[in-house]
Amino acid sequence: MLLELLDWSIIVLFFVIILSIGYLSSKKAGESSENFFLSGRKMPWWLLGTSMVATTFSTDTPNLVTDIVRNNGVSGNWVWWAFLLTGMLTVFIYAKLWRRSQVMTDIEFYEIRYSGKLAAFLRGFRAIYLGVFFNVMIMAAVSLAAIKIGSVLFNFSPIKSIAIAMIVTVIYAGIGGIKSVIFTDFFLFIFAMFGAITAAIFALKLPEIGGISGLFSNPSIADKLNLIPDCSTKESFLNSFVPLLLMPLIVQWWSVWYPGAEPGGGGYMVQRVLSAKDEKNATGATLFFNVAHYAIRPWPWIIVALASLIVFPELSDIQTKFPHIDPHILKDDLAYPAMLTIIPTGFLGVVVASLIAAYMSTMASQLNWGSSYLVNDFYKRFINQNAPEKKLVMVGRISTIALMFLTAGLALLLSNALQAFNILLQIGAGTGAIFIIRWFWWRINAATEITGMIVSFMVAIGFLILNKMGIHIVHWQQLLIGVCITTVSWLTVTFLTKPVDMETLRKFYQKVRPGGNGWNKVILYAEQNCTPITEKAKKGDLPLGILLMFVGCIAVYNTVFAAGYYMYSDYLPAIICTALALGSFYFIFKKLPKLEME
Repeated sequence: MLLELLDWSIIVLFFVIILSIGYLSSKKAGESSENFFLSGRKMPWWLLGTSMVATTFSTDTPNLVTDIVRNNGVSGNWVWWAFLLTGMLTVFIYAKLWRRSQVMTDIEFYEIRYSGKLAAFLRGFRAIYLGVFFNVMIMAAVSLAAIKIGSVLFNFSPIKSIAIAMIVTVIYAGIGGIKSVIFTDFFLFIFAMFGAITAAIFALKLPEIGGISGLFSNPSIADKLNLIPDCSTKESFLNSFVPLLLMPLIVQWWSVWYPGAEPGGGGYMVQRVLSAKDEKNATGATLFFNVAHYAIRPWPWIIVALASLIVFPELSDIQTKFPHIDPHILKDDLAYPAMLTIIPTGFLGVVVASLIAAYMSTMASQLNWGSSYLVNDFYKRFINQNAPEKKLVMVGRISTIALMFLTAGLALLLSNALQAFNILLQIGAGTGAIFIIRWFWWRINAATEITGMIVSFMVAIGFLILNKMGIHIVHWQQLLIGVCITTVSWLTVTFLTKPVDMETLRKFYQKVRPGGNGWNKVILYAEQNCTPITEKAKKGDLPLGILLMFVGCIAVYNTVFAAGYYMYSDYLPAIICTALALGSFYFIFKKLPKLEME
């Protein structure tokens, strides 16, 4: 056991603060399902934005980044950095549209956008598919990280680690609903970020590292420092540049449904947007999230990951130092918790508490989000439409416990964070474009989404079967094949099936005002049937939103690069990136007031 009395005292104090915030927030949470899941739609942008960052700052994230860096170097992070494109698309286009929809969950969207029995089926099925299947997979990946941390720092068995994590998280998540989660997330993010920076500082202080200059000049990691994947040879182009940069930037970001980076917004991100006071706060929250998520957080984790390659160059080195670790979970992502063992007493307690903070913020959000689907989009919609609000809250709390038990079972079967990441990407391959286009093209219908969901899942299963048969296809090729098959399938079904009822489309456009030429037929229908649409989207709003999306990406990517180049002591590109970042942010804040927002 590495922790001493001072460390444990810090951890206990941390729990007291967290549970106190949860209890103080719980009084109004039980009054209604809207309070429990959306906090009465009264939250400001800065709280919501911080909550979004805290939710994605999960225990498995530094483990995942460590896994990526140890295998593919710093440039390997493009597999998730590419999702900034869809994040900025949500900021400047979709956040305000979601807020206008006034739905309780993003799944409820289906019955205001589509019509008939297929729309109802889609809503109910997606509630289970996302709220249970996908959600449990996400939480299992997060809980796997908790298992690995418990194994290294506490010498706990996997079952003991997950049991303790379950009890703490269910109590915290079930007390105060989303308001408790959001308020606590503000404290958790600050604490988690402080812990990540502390871990990086102590990693740099190791004699074998020799500070930040010693780290980045160490020859053993020289091939891991590129910010852009190598493409100098045909082999590096195919094995590095294509899978790590081209595929994520050209295909992955718009085609794949991935939790927290859904094309067009979705999941717990939309839950925060729907909790905002108005459209301006919804947009501000998502902008803050994307800047903090991609530009502020990554480098402390990357520093620890690079240092781990010097301290533990091989997995056998980790096994030697921690012989009690189950070989099943001995993967590169274990290097991050292994590096935490070098932190001295007192500071170790802070870092461990920060990891607990990261775990709790993510799990509480996922549990509340998943139970919101099960309550609002399954139980209330299909089982008991007249259920009183108190009963809906009770069902939400019961489903929170059930989801946690399912998560614990799956977490014990996984072996590393990158494994879960790739599984989720493949299952959602090809469906992302639907979630972008459905807001701007009237012809998309419920059959489109059902087809995309089924085909992408079947293709993922097909690749798993081929892998078991010894037929191995590299991941990026699987992704590309999956996207092509799924996209062709849902496009074909879209044109072969009946469109959505025109009156449903008219009401949707009237309420949300998405804009674009893809709604011209609906607008014409409304005029011909004496029910003209009185409010239309502001002309030029959509093109401005797309422009700001690309400028936002330039701003954030250059911020990431500037930080890296300064640490590498490569000052000329650092200064250029800094200037590009500042200029881009200036342009955004100058043009942002021109977007149509209430």
